[in-house]
Amino acid sequence: MIIDTHAHLDFPDYKSDLDSVLIRAKEADVGCIINVGTNLSASKKSVTLAHQFNNVYASIGIHPHDAMKVSEQDWKTLESLVKESKVIAIGETGLDYYRNRSPHEDQQRIFRKHLALAKAHNLPVIIHSRDASSDCLKILEEYKNGTLRGVVHCFSGTRETAKKCIELGLYISFAGPITFSNAQNLREVAKSVPVERLLLETDSPFLSPQPKRGERNEPSYLSYIIPVLADIYGLSVEDIKRITTFNAYKLFGIGEPEQEGRIAYAIRNSLYINLTNRCSNVCAFCMRETYPIVKGHNLGLKKEPTSEEVIQAIGDPGKYDEVVFCGYGEPTERLDELITVAKFLKSKGKRIRLDTNGHGDLINGRPIIRELKGLIDTVCISLNAETAEQYEEICKPVFGKKTYPALIQFIKDAKQVIPNVQVSIVESPNVDTEKCRRIAEELGVDFRVRKYNVLG
Repeated sequence: MIIDTHAHLDFPDYKSDLDSVLIRAKEADVGCIINVGTNLSASKKSVTLAHQFNNVYASIGIHPHDAMKVSEQDWKTLESLVKESKVIAIGETGLDYYRNRSPHEDQQRIFRKHLALAKAHNLPVIIHSRDASSDCLKILEEYKNGTLRGVVHCFSGTRETAKKCIELGLYISFAGPITFSNAQNLREVAKSVPVERLLLETDSPFLSPQPKRGERNEPSYLSYIIPVLADIYGLSVEDIKRITTFNAYKLFGIGEPEQEGRIAYAIRNSLYINLTNRCSNVCAFCMRETYPIVKGHNLGLKKEPTSEEVIQAIGDPGKYDEVVFCGYGEPTERLDELITVAKFLKSKGKRIRLDTNGHGDLINGRPIIRELKGLIDTVCISLNAETAEQYEEICKPVFGKKTYPALIQFIKDAKQVIPNVQVSIVESPNVDTEKCRRIAEELGVDFRVRKYNVLG
């Protein structure tokens, strides 16, 4: 299921065929649509549509174009709509200095009223910003206070503006223009937005994607936007669908996220195996205990799976380029199960990677790397620091001071029996990347830097 987080189905463009539009949306796997109000009348219609159709939700607000027309009575009426069922957001609101249909002072005043309304009712805000980034960000800063939630829709700003929006805790969505042949700059901006902050939208009936440019837009046309986003992020179409649907759930509370922790989960053309949530590190940068979500997958296991359950969850591994032992815990905590499943995968001719913290010898009380010979093709070991003292501070290993030397020895042993060995660090101002790189070079293994808070 995918979610169109911004559409205007109340517009006259759909007067004659709304039912057909919704049928096509369902056929295109659009499970939910947020109908976004642009003035008082449209907000009322948005609520009516939400009551009429199970898969439609309402956002209420007044577009900056109409800011100068808002009376006190209009605002009181808009406020009263917040109590209606299926009203899940405030907006669209914001600033538009491109058309300038209302004075800037009126736009800013009404924008602030929307933000205060959203905060009072703990609702996210849907933000319109066109040629007004500086003032928009300034006003948003006033209302952050740890409670600001929302999305900058149909984003058209710079990388710097996108970064500031992300820092404010906002999501970003790109509509049809991301697909335009002349939109390379916009696609470059999109690359700077973490996929965990990305939402889908059409802004129907406006801004149809390239293959339908010049036609009326509709929610089913998300099917033209998603492949472009998948290409931008180096992910699969299914990845984009799953991640953005989870993001919409997080922000708006709609949709159905995974309830059970996944044993086997796919990202791109790789299948990942989640054997355990246990780990012998408590790393400062790891969200394992507080937020067990990776690329829209729930990895919070209620119980550890048996080897048979893992193999059943894998199903046919033939369609994957690689299978990776890397869940939200340390795979060598369950070495026997790891070996059993790896043997099954090898019998199917699969290439196997192990992502590990390198504590396997300490965890199992013996050198383990030779037990993995012939099973593991690539091992990626988290180094994360250039000294033992720094490692203890960052990773807080349960094995204390003996951990880092054992980790280095594990890397040396792996180099002797595993075809491809990598060490990695998480990018951090507290870690000297070049010193870690030199450690890898001295050990004769590959080195890579992982971005902080980017998983999968």
